[in-house]
Amino acid sequence: MRPGKGSRPRTRNRPAHEDAIEGFVVAVDRGRYTILVEPDRAKGSAHKRKQQHQRRLVVAMKARELGRKGIVVGDRVALVGDVSGRPDTLARVVRVEPRTSMLRRSADDTEDTDGIERPIVANADQLVIVAALADPPPRPRMIDRILVAAFDAEIDTLLCLTKSDLAPPDGLVALYEPLGVSHVVVHKGGSLDELREHLAGRISVLVGHSGVGKSTLVNALVPDANRAVSQVNAVTGRGRHTSTSAVALELPEGGWIIDTPGVRSFGLAHVSVETVLAAFPDLVEGTVHCPKGCTHLADGCALDAWVAAGNADPARLESLRRLLSSREGALDDTAERAT
Repeated sequence: MRPGKGSRPRTRNRPAHEDAIEGFVVAVDRGRYTILVEPDRAKGSAHKRKQQHQRRLVVAMKARELGRKGIVVGDRVALVGDVSGRPDTLARVVRVEPRTSMLRRSADDTEDTDGIERPIVANADQLVIVAALADPPPRPRMIDRILVAAFDAEIDTLLCLTKSDLAPPDGLVALYEPLGVSHVVVHKGGSLDELREHLAGRISVLVGHSGVGKSTLVNALVPDANRAVSQVNAVTGRGRHTSTSAVALELPEGGWIIDTPGVRSFGLAHVSVETVLAAFPDLVEGTVHCPKGCTHLADGCALDAWVAAGNADPARLESLRRLLSSREGALDDTAERAT
């Protein structure tokens, strides 16, 4: 009798895929992954090594054995199947290598309400927050939220201020000086040498509000990137989402930038108060005498006395509370834009 569908006994023994080759995920599109394979990544049989004669892009799908495990831009993965990179071929991703970092965001009350944590990119070692000084005006609350996400991911941060020909950067730079955040200032047609120095040899993810000039920056840094650009809406002061999906682009001088779609909110439901506080080691000791469950925002927080006694810079406490308030969603986007 022919066995029925699904009658094959299940087993926990999964293939080791020792002959799999390694690749770097540069784009994701509706369940298809574009993966860069380097010539020196060959492993296993002579046949596989022969396939590895050149650097190439391979399109792949996720193997069923990975289940619900997500794959995002920046992931290092193992591939089997047709890894030639020829048109109309499809390989399989059978393994996602351990990640060194994962930048995430989650839903907040201004965008999406499903509460699901959303991975953005993997293995980045620097987060570049792109903010315009005018047209549209800077949004400190958004910058604060992205900084908190960077603290959670334990990756370095860089503040890139665009459109400095329209407004001075001094006020915004001063706001983030107590946090020790590095910054670069650029303007249309100006030199990008300082920014290139920060990016060289690193995997940097660019995040910013729509309309701040992120895609314009990317096109200047990677001449053949061809990222779409658009103007800011004169009525709403907002830009359109010109980048619709994350993509990793190699820099001519070495390193990678991962361009992400413009965001209008950045939820932080997945980040704990303790994670934010850990980014302020000079203030941690002052929380020892805080009441149980202290949010460090309300009256009774021991940090006030700690700072008043000269143990830490008041500007640091102000910055901590600003980030915690941003995490809580205590400020209203509309009110911020009005100011």
